[in-house]
Amino acid sequence: MATLFTKIINGELPARFVWSDERAVGFLSINPLGPGHTLVVPREEVDHWIDAGPDLLAHLTSVCHTIGAAVQELWEPPRVGLLVAGFEVPHLHLHVFPAWDMAAFDFANAAKSVDAAEQDAHAEKLRGALRAAGHAAHVPD
Repeated sequence: MATLFTKIINGELPARFVWSDERAVGFLSINPLGPGHTLVVPREEVDHWIDAGPDLLAHLTSVCHTIGAAVQELWEPPRVGLLVAGFEVPHLHLHVFPAWDMAAFDFANAAKSVDAAEQDAHAEKLRGALRAAGHAAHVPD
């Protein structure tokens, strides 16, 4: 059975995509830890990060690095967080988010709901920053 993320990747469920390539996608979290919180997800259905091959993990990390640089540029946090948790959906996903302190790493502090217009604006800002950084080929419209 397809995971929730596979359904999002296949367009069966909506998402605010900021990245798409042959191996991975990036889309905004529906329960963000901060503005621009992006989930980087492999197209391949892999549950646990240790089950992913080293080449896939390297690719996902590279995508996270690129998105993280855009998050840093746009929101100027002291750190950009990177987490692999994976209890919510049994499909590997990496969280990239701005962090102003250690509380930013606690999912208990994630937004319970989001303003759609604000999320749309965050996604568009990220897409713009990624395009400006030379990644337009991987940034969906």
